[in-house]
Amino acid sequence: MDNIELGKLYLIPTTLGDNEPLEVLPLSVKKVIEELDVFIVENEKTARRFIKQITPRKSQPSLHILKLDKYADQLEVRTYLDVCSTGVSVGLLSEAGVPAIADPGAEIVKLAHEKGIKVVPLVGPSSIILAMMASGFNGQNFAFNGYLPIDSSERKAAIKNLERLSKEKNQSQIFIETPFRNEKMLTDLKSTLTPTSKLCVACDITLQTEYIKTLEIKDWKNENPDLHKRPTIFIIHKD
Repeated sequence: MDNIELGKLYLIPTTLGDNEPLEVLPLSVKKVIEELDVFIVENEKTARRFIKQITPRKSQPSLHILKLDKYADQLEVRTYLDVCSTGVSVGLLSEAGVPAIADPGAEIVKLAHEKGIKVVPLVGPSSIILAMMASGFNGQNFAFNGYLPIDSSERKAAIKNLERLSKEKNQSQIFIETPFRNEKMLTDLKSTLTPTSKLCVACDITLQTEYIKTLEIKDWKNENPDLHKRPTIFIIHKD
């Protein structure tokens, strides 16, 4: 047993929406999925659909799916990589984009490092990075802030704080919102930020319906894109 090489943990990216996987993913992702049978996923149904889409000939009954969602038992989750000790590699799949970035998969990656298991990140689309690339903002210094508070007054205070940080540090401030609250977020950004602050709104990245625009707040007053229930990245920059 001591001579068995440990299996690896592959961080497998997925698409950001309903487009053909190989339009946005390299062939190396397909090859890795073809070789694996054990996958850690958030949602079994969507994971199986993605695996079938990218490798149609792969046997679905042979797949061993381990769920990593908010109901997952934490003691059980810590056993998910035990199979690596027998030389079997495991794939970690995100629901959209890349694993462990704004994604619960980070705890599995941490576990892999604790167990001395090699972590192999695969190339794929990150909406956060793609939005930053397309924003025209400072790509040398930026911060991802996750979700802002739901409470209206707390959210507006957080927006003002991000604006202040951006000016003080010349740092682009990135954040997201639950898709059904996107339009309320845009309204709050328009009313809270100063007129000369810049805002990038990047929606449906990589899809046919992609919308990416950067304007000063005073110019956003006349823009009302339909963001309802569409995955969106917001970025603030204050010169």
